[in-house]
Amino acid sequence: MHHAIPDTKLRMDRMVFYTGDVARLDTELDELLELSRARTAMLIDREGHLVTRRGESVVGSLDSFSALIAGCFAATHEMARLLGEDEFATLFHQGDRNSIQVSQVGARTLLGVVWDERTNMGLVRFYAQETSGRLAQIFQDLDTREPPSEGVDLGSDYSRAATAALDELF
Repeated sequence: MHHAIPDTKLRMDRMVFYTGDVARLDTELDELLELSRARTAMLIDREGHLVTRRGESVVGSLDSFSALIAGCFAATHEMARLLGEDEFATLFHQGDRNSIQVSQVGARTLLGVVWDERTNMGLVRFYAQETSGRLAQIFQDLDTREPPSEGVDLGSDYSRAATAALDELF
């Protein structure tokens, strides 16, 4: 027997976005890229599902990249716990040509910013922190609002896609 799950329970368990929501998020990411001169900005849920991406395409499979970012953040979260910290809210990976910063935004979302020699970590860090605060407010607004009469659920098949992407890598 299949039981209906109340809409509020679904919204708490899974992030649901409507067209206007993604437009608001994209506006924030576009501004971050313009001010910081970074290459790419992406929002990923903590389960590894890409919410939205702006800027240059920096990897072949965004599904795989998103799943890896979430997995890396989860591992870092566990390291923080072992060290007696509540959490490491931001992590950096620096490469010869490209670097990435991943920051927690609210309870369920990660902001990934990829940059190269056109900018520097200080600039990216500053604007990413500013953007994270505005994004957290947007997510708080989304969690407390009534859903519009018509919308698109972008999260319906994400878990299976993320698992398949990880299986392809390993």
